[in-house]
Amino acid sequence: MKQYLKPQSLFLIALGLIALSALGVLLYSTPEGLGLSDDSIGYIAGARSILSGQGYREAWLASNGPVTHFPPGFSSLLALIGLSGLDPLRGARFLNALLFGANAFLLGIIGWRMTRSQIAGVVLALLFTVNASLFNTHTVAMSEPLYIFFSLAAFLTFSKYYGAYSGVQELAPASGSKLPDSTWLISTGVLTALTYLTRYAGLALLATFLVALILLHDTWKKKLISAGIFLASFMPLVLAWSLRNKLVADNATNRTLVYHPLSAENIETGIYNLSAFFIPVETWRREVTKDPNVFIGFLSLITLALLIWVVYKGLKNFFQPASGRPEVLSFTNALYVFGYLASIISSMMLFDASTKFKLRILSPVYVALLILLILFGTWLWSKRTFLWRGLVVIATLFIFVFSFYDISSVVKKLHKSGQGYASFQWYDSKAMDFLSELPEGIRIYTNQPGPVYLYTNRPSYVLPDLIDPVTGLPRGGYEEGVIELQQDVLSGNAVLALFKFGAEDEDVQSIYTQLADGLYLAHDTHGDTIYTANP
Repeated sequence: MKQYLKPQSLFLIALGLIALSALGVLLYSTPEGLGLSDDSIGYIAGARSILSGQGYREAWLASNGPVTHFPPGFSSLLALIGLSGLDPLRGARFLNALLFGANAFLLGIIGWRMTRSQIAGVVLALLFTVNASLFNTHTVAMSEPLYIFFSLAAFLTFSKYYGAYSGVQELAPASGSKLPDSTWLISTGVLTALTYLTRYAGLALLATFLVALILLHDTWKKKLISAGIFLASFMPLVLAWSLRNKLVADNATNRTLVYHPLSAENIETGIYNLSAFFIPVETWRREVTKDPNVFIGFLSLITLALLIWVVYKGLKNFFQPASGRPEVLSFTNALYVFGYLASIISSMMLFDASTKFKLRILSPVYVALLILLILFGTWLWSKRTFLWRGLVVIATLFIFVFSFYDISSVVKKLHKSGQGYASFQWYDSKAMDFLSELPEGIRIYTNQPGPVYLYTNRPSYVLPDLIDPVTGLPRGGYEEGVIELQQDVLSGNAVLALFKFGAEDEDVQSIYTQLADGLYLAHDTHGDTIYTANP
């Protein structure tokens, strides 16, 4: 008699193939390595510093101070990979490729557990894989892919805490006065701590689970005990990191409480990135966003509908526990959308003016919205009418076709050249060659300390500036800093390297003209200039 694979085995094989395909496509798209930004180089330099035995330090800067602004999760994992002999710069590419596949696999499991449909799980994994915005997030050497991985794992363990599945049959949740097995809740606490140690925005996940525990348990005894267990699991790793920062740098996260309103430019960036997620075709996106109010109205309707749903489900269970607990994965993801957005907006307005609504910042929200989209689709499918099921099939095919069209163009573009500081304009830079040939011991002042470190393997000094990018407030000592820089260059012990990239603004150029006043222009190619003492 022939032996056939069980549906669950076929489902897991399908998810495995999707994960391997995701991994392969990302590797194919990044032959020159992942895209690099200033923060990317900070993570890579931090990993190299750990590998060298110096600890987690700002190796890309001449000051080489301890890192507190970036949590250690991503750099630590790169350093762990580096023990094999693979430099963190190269290791980041393979790590993010593995994470892209792993995140697709975890989303497939989440879709299955949430809807009890293996097809829904496969569709969710595929939607994630072909989404250009989320693909782009994984092609840059940043901490978001690892953050998403820990977040998804935490959502899964939290749902297991409230009940496990055997095949597609849900076991009865704990009832009466007895608490569920706390093993899964402890795992959730540890995973939430790991998200915080990857990105400080992990506090939003902490708040999400605490609110969910209060809303989903049926007695105050359960609510308080489970919250206590969760916090006790979360705190040790977080306290250890905070204590380390206090001892070595006298601050917890290098953030200062200062109010700065959201800028119009930041809001426009957010609208563009959200439109890229919801509307994958560029020509359509341009038409829709010609009048931003139309798109903002669309976002407002989605936000309001989601808010009404999550408030209704949560408060109904809080006041009427006997009515039945809402499905845990969808409910916590909906809560998380609001918790995460509140977290980043408060960070922008109160702690870090340099944070913007960039793609990577919004990517965790995109993942949660895909999960909720699958829930909505399966709800329509459950209506068992030709109209609704036909609508679900057409909408699914529509999303897949245009998402695939979008991501295929992204893959072709990325395969041709690197992103950011990984592009040819940096590794073929004549200015970098000039700096690399400077005698050892010559100090470098520059507006691009990240790529200077990356391509010359030399730490550098930042320029004096008028405004602190984190607080958005005037920085003291600017004129003294300019005088000190010029004197150091004129002494022959330093050079001033000014790169055109990111410095096209007239106000910035006027500041750079002031910095270079009285110095000798020793090198000038494509707008990249290097100043030394008079020959």
